[in-house]
Amino acid sequence: MSSIKLTPVEQASGGVGEISALLLPQLRNHYGQRAARLRQLAEGHDQAAYLAFAARIAQAQQALLDNLPVPDEELQTLAGRVGEGAPLDVRSLPRSAYWQALLKQLLEHLTADASAPVAAALRSIASMTAEQRETCAEHLLHGRYDQVGSGQAVFFWAALMLYFSQLAAALPASAQAAVGEQRQYCPVCSSAPLASVILTGKRAGLRYLQCGLCESRWHMVRAKCSNCESTGKLDYWSLDRQDSAVKAESCSDCESYLKVFYYQHDQGLEPVADDLASLLLDAELEREGYARSSINPFLFPG
Repeated sequence: MSSIKLTPVEQASGGVGEISALLLPQLRNHYGQRAARLRQLAEGHDQAAYLAFAARIAQAQQALLDNLPVPDEELQTLAGRVGEGAPLDVRSLPRSAYWQALLKQLLEHLTADASAPVAAALRSIASMTAEQRETCAEHLLHGRYDQVGSGQAVFFWAALMLYFSQLAAALPASAQAAVGEQRQYCPVCSSAPLASVILTGKRAGLRYLQCGLCESRWHMVRAKCSNCESTGKLDYWSLDRQDSAVKAESCSDCESYLKVFYYQHDQGLEPVADDLASLLLDAELEREGYARSSINPFLFPG
């Protein structure tokens, strides 16, 4: 169980100047900004075509966020989930049919001008029954990535991410850090972090882990491995210079790594986009014998 506890907003306490234990996602043009960053990074990139493909998905997510938001009646049930444990725990949250409506609309948005492989993946999902789609979602949310084709997983996750991030953004909750460890997983939905971000502004220098599903961010001190929480055996890797905006933190204890993004070196960073655009760094870490402790929403195993 995470040592970051969520409480209803009326019970929240804490003085000015305390470190915010949790930052819920702010979704205003969230996916549109991601799409713009992906298109920017695609210019002259070796993987330009795939970055442009990811940008199309992010733009479709923004269109769905604008035109097919989560129903109010579903948001009204969230208060009852705030208490012990992660309120949107992927292992226990009863998903409504809304996420499948998102998936259906996402497929329709992306069908036009789709390449042959993408069109085949879209058709295969469209031909599934609702029960089969739920089974695929269960596999992905429980980390059984080998049970869903990587070409299909991207679209399932895009719909699930849009579903969970809207619920997270609407949570009537605050959070406080309790004594203890176990901060490897999101205190909102229990998913693994996509990356670490080092913030600027009033939170300058603080590290937050960003959830790869609901997009919440939670605080974790910088001197610990984000995977096993050990200290003392951490190394930092970059492809170019020491003050690079994109690095990888590796841990010799658990032999894993996670990307770290430094906003003071690039205010335009967008973790999902910049992670996807820096796969050369992943290749270097894997050559050194480290395994990635997260997944990117646009890049599943298989």
